[in-house]
Amino acid sequence: MKRFLGKTLRAKVVSLHLGNNTDLSKQQQASLVAGIGGFEGDKHQGPQRAAWEGEWEPEGTIRRNERQWSAVSVEELAHISERLDLRESLSPATLGANLCVEGIDQFSLLPKGTKLVFPSGAVLLVEEYNPPCSEMGEQIATHYSSNSGEPMNKQSWLRPAAGRRGLVGVIDVPGEINSGDEIEVRVFEPPQIRLL
Repeated sequence: MKRFLGKTLRAKVVSLHLGNNTDLSKQQQASLVAGIGGFEGDKHQGPQRAAWEGEWEPEGTIRRNERQWSAVSVEELAHISERLDLRESLSPATLGANLCVEGIDQFSLLPKGTKLVFPSGAVLLVEEYNPPCSEMGEQIATHYSSNSGEPMNKQSWLRPAAGRRGLVGVIDVPGEINSGDEIEVRVFEPPQIRLL
């Protein structure tokens, strides 16, 4: 991760997705409107969400929504698909991602505070890595099959996806994001703090 710190990187939007489905999947869109509360019409839009089981707060506690958007990369989807030996590559829409980008190896390692800046002026702020979960694994096992024909279960993808599942964050500056947009990625570097 240190090789990223303080750098400005370039990436490109490959596809955009929006949805409010119970299975977390999304439909491909030509563009998305990013508002301060998230992407208009998306399941994860809003300033707050309920805590899940296993978080610091008790399940159901209303807390700040740090997951207004999610993003994955072409490179990491290819890696996971290869490790799972899938007949077809994982789709960002199946994984419930709003954005699929290309051009940054180890996209999931971009640190909290990194800004994704788009031509319209829209800015997405990275909050955290998005770890793989067994609920998504169940969906993958249902919709995908391996070249070997070996059956998959909801746990099958957890190890191959570890460290490569993508990122989540909040809208920092509203604006429109279009498929094909170039992204300026301003990698966050913590300030040097000197104690006197």
